[in-house]
Amino acid sequence: MAVSGRFALAVVAGALVVGLLVPSLAGVLGIVAALLVAVVIDVVRAGSPAALRLERAEELVQVRLSEEAATTLVVANPSRRRVVGVVRDAWPPSCGARAEVHRLDVPAGERRRVTTTLRPSRRGEHAAALVTVRAWGPLGLAARQGSRAVGGRVRVLPEFASRRHLPARLARLRELDGRRAVQVRGAGTEFDSLREYVRGDDVRSIDWRASARSTSTVVRTWRPERDRHVLVVLDTGRTSAGLVGEAPRLDAALDAALLLAALAARGGDRVDLLAVDRAVRASVIGARDPLPAMTTALSGVEPALVETDMRLLAATVLTRASRRSLVVLFTGLDDAAVAEGLEPVLGPLLHRHTLLVVGVADPVVDALADGRGSGEAVYGAAAATVAREERRAVVGRLQRRGVEVVDALPDDLAPAVADRYLALKARGRL
Repeated sequence: MAVSGRFALAVVAGALVVGLLVPSLAGVLGIVAALLVAVVIDVVRAGSPAALRLERAEELVQVRLSEEAATTLVVANPSRRRVVGVVRDAWPPSCGARAEVHRLDVPAGERRRVTTTLRPSRRGEHAAALVTVRAWGPLGLAARQGSRAVGGRVRVLPEFASRRHLPARLARLRELDGRRAVQVRGAGTEFDSLREYVRGDDVRSIDWRASARSTSTVVRTWRPERDRHVLVVLDTGRTSAGLVGEAPRLDAALDAALLLAALAARGGDRVDLLAVDRAVRASVIGARDPLPAMTTALSGVEPALVETDMRLLAATVLTRASRRSLVVLFTGLDDAAVAEGLEPVLGPLLHRHTLLVVGVADPVVDALADGRGSGEAVYGAAAATVAREERRAVVGRLQRRGVEVVDALPDDLAPAVADRYLALKARGRL
């Protein structure tokens, strides 16, 4: 049972009547009795929340991070009494429910639909909390109340803000693939066709035998490799949990991975995914359309505060990628993590695959390195410069081992990875 503000006003009014007109015990008892009778009447005459049938119009709602979605609750009243009151469709705070309390007026034998707007602030799958119905009596002093679980989930997918970079990269991919007229075709390793030489063509592409049989100079044209394998590997261990701005490094890696998957799939390559720390947290292997499969698989992946088992990661990559592949590893580029974890397992990986290591740089380091305004700023600049040089040294060590490396700020990471993929595709390195 619940009481309303109207009941509180009635109590205040009764106290004034007793104090001014009937200042006695009998007056107090009379007012109390009248209020109790009114409350009992309201409770008895109110509709029954327990008699209502509650169900979700949709059991699962999917929405991208920072976007809005609506979830609908259907309230049916099979009883003979009208139910007037409010219903609260509660969700966890991270779901960002707006106006979750709705007015309710359901005549006997009818149903109503109430819609709650969600704007989630965290990835993952979240379950709805309890639905509470409060049915008021005819006097509006008291209500019958009940709560129950109705079910309902919202799956919050990665934001994929980098999709704005996809059209420009697809245009470059079409140029490489020869589907758009350009002065010089993109290089590649698969023979495409012969055509007449034009000014600007690489003289190394001239086919002298074909030219001897023709009345003009003929050149070979090449197309980028297709039907290659790209394996995206996300290190979800301790280094991925570090905040860069307001989000962990893993979020920037997820965004870049989705852009790469969309681009590689359009480029005719097969894209798979692994997310690993001490265990395999997510896996997408052999999906026909990798982008939605990866988006769903990555929706619930969160950083784990443990050291990643790089031997497990390498063994899993070698098991899942049986033929030569482009392995894109999103991991930390800290000196200790690379020296103790990644470098010992580079040999088997580089022997069988082309390895691209991607790190998320921290813009705070660059800002600190430029500080000179005070003694504290100078010390901060010195520390940031040392950290930046150590990171450059790590990148240099990896490159000397034959590893491709992308080290970029969060906003530049996704296009940088996409550009490196296109460059490797043009050079026939996939």
